Amino acid sequence: MIMGLPAILGFLPLLIYIIISFKGKDMLWVVLLCVIIGAILTGQTPISFGNAIANGLGSFLGLIGFIILLGSGVGELLSQTKVAQNIVYLIMTKTGVKTKKQVMIATMISSTLIVALLGSMAGGNAILAPIIIPIVASFGLTPNTLGVLLHGAGSAGLYIGPFVPPVVTTMQLSGLSYGKYMLSAGIPLACIVLVVTYFVAMHTQKKTEGNISYGESTIVNTDNFKPDAKVKKATLAFAILMLISIVYGVILKAGASYVITVMGLTSLIVGYISGLKPEETLKALLKGGSKMFWIFVLFVLYDPFLTFVTASGAFDALANYLKPLINAGGPIVFAIIATLVGIFGVSGAAVAQEKVLHEMFFPIVQQLNFPMTIWAAVLLIGSQITSFAYPTGDMVGQMGLARSKDLKSLIKNGLIITVLSVLYVVIISILYKWN
Repeated sequence: MIMGLPAILGFLPLLIYIIISFKGKDMLWVVLLCVIIGAILTGQTPISFGNAIANGLGSFLGLIGFIILLGSGVGELLSQTKVAQNIVYLIMTKTGVKTKKQVMIATMISSTLIVALLGSMAGGNAILAPIIIPIVASFGLTPNTLGVLLHGAGSAGLYIGPFVPPVVTTMQLSGLSYGKYMLSAGIPLACIVLVVTYFVAMHTQKKTEGNISYGESTIVNTDNFKPDAKVKKATLAFAILMLISIVYGVILKAGASYVITVMGLTSLIVGYISGLKPEETLKALLKGGSKMFWIFVLFVLYDPFLTFVTASGAFDALANYLKPLINAGGPIVFAIIATLVGIFGVSGAAVAQEKVLHEMFFPIVQQLNFPMTIWAAVLLIGSQITSFAYPTGDMVGQMGLARSKDLKSLIKNGLIITVLSVLYVVIISILYKWN
């Protein structure tokens, strides 16, 4: 920090970001402002500032931004080839989904399952978004609502998949079997997130319906739609390619970058079967992707934004402020404080957060003879709920996939989930029969 300022002031850019975002201002200039403030606070030079932006281009957030851009392009291609119209037509005529509530539930189930299978919220929802957007748009759901649904339901998938990194890490650190993990941590947290997300999405839809929409170009009109043989063949090819890609990704535990291959290959094949020339397919991808170029720039800036907050030492300072409370309290207080430190005091990738949290407090866990069932819940909540407690790459990423600019609704959903998740730790700690 410049001039020896307290490290805790490193949270200033994050605080400004949250406050201005709640006022509904354009996110791109807000992030740029906060990046500049963070750079000043951490004493960046023009050279180091430029390097931070360059690192953002090659960062995970930059990758997610590109995936969102590419997903929008795939959506445009599916629309031009009428594959999107056919998918909506089939869902509206062949399934029982007829209301907004039903399509919300169907979206949540789809997101949770695909993320649980692929082990990546960014990758799973990036595949789902181009398929689901024309469907939810046709039912009148707003981008704001879908953003809430994708973030909540996708996150829930990370808590229940047997081979998902957070689940494997929690089981390894706590020593619990998959069954015990699910009963004590995975299922309870997934239920909290899914229930809250559904009701917040309902509230968001009620508030935004009639004011915000995906636009006529996205909404699919199936009143007089009759798919011809070429459209049916392209749709079948799309479905088979998606299924094969998902199974292949699950078996080989592919990461988010795998989505680029899936989208690219699928686009070329669907375009070819639909009778498009390769250059026509690429033009469709570029036309759709251009609509999301702003989100790509946003994500490139978002990486140095968080990097500067971490470099300030703000997260470490917060953890140090809370440690005396742990020493003064018993196991129940310890459970609460450890959870809060994990959520607010440890930064980084979720699995890394979990390992840091475990190493930081495991001596106290052994000293208190702390039960592993509760510790598993602390580890999972302490590492995973960070993406709900304040704006992170996951939160902004799902908002971008939904083509929404409404961060406020996602933050509201996140804060409710954060409070109830911590309350869950409090309840199971109180109910446990301590020696």
